[in-house]
Amino acid sequence: MPNRQIRRAARAATVLAFTAAAVALAGTSASAHVQVESETAQALATNATVAFTAEAESTTAGLAKFQVVLPEGIAPGDVTLAEAPAGWTFAATPDGYTVGGAALAPGKDAAYKITVRQLPDAKELVFKTLETYSDGHIERWIELPKAGAEPEHPAPVLKLSPAAPGATPVAPAVPSPTVAAPSPSPSPSPSASPSASGPAATPSVAATAAATATGSSEDSSSPVVPVVIAVAAAAVLAAVGAWWWRRRNRGTGS
Repeated sequence: MPNRQIRRAARAATVLAFTAAAVALAGTSASAHVQVESETAQALATNATVAFTAEAESTTAGLAKFQVVLPEGIAPGDVTLAEAPAGWTFAATPDGYTVGGAALAPGKDAAYKITVRQLPDAKELVFKTLETYSDGHIERWIELPKAGAEPEHPAPVLKLSPAAPGATPVAPAVPSPTVAAPSPSPSPSPSASPSASGPAATPSVAATAAATATGSSEDSSSPVVPVVIAVAAAAVLAAVGAWWWRRRNRGTGS
């Protein structure tokens, strides 16, 4: 009888151990979120470096890309990449940015830093983040606490201290004008006609003016004009001579 009780106690202890391990694993998975921090976490701080760390959760795929929605008060054009894994690139999006590249090794955490032109005058900043693994799996760290309860996939939140005395917002960055790149021609032709507007039309106008001037000078120097004048003069002289001859003959006869 005592042995049976001992076996039952041992079995119960084993079940409790497995349950505790499962709870611990679940807690580890939930805590493996994206973290954000900054040494200049202060409202209206300029050129602030903000660091992100993402814990890898997969043992078969590596972290490859992060897509971040910037909090209100930070424009995509005010953010630049300060540090990232080798080969990763940064690109602005309409509401934030993406950073990524060749996938990291499975199980390797990802870390990168951005520089913000100026942090807004706020108490906290929420950086909703989507992280993509090399197998295409996406983890969405975008949830906010509700009724004080920690969400399963919390968004990274940076707490800010009050602005320094006298700190003021800087003027917004002026976006660079968008220049449309010319469309490549699949088979460029050297005899392509120039455009009817813009600088390309200038040679055509100049060529037309030159051609008109050339035609006018050729008309004024043409040999046809003197010939016509000479023929007209000869005809006039012949008529005058004939009139004079008839008049002379009439006078002689009388």
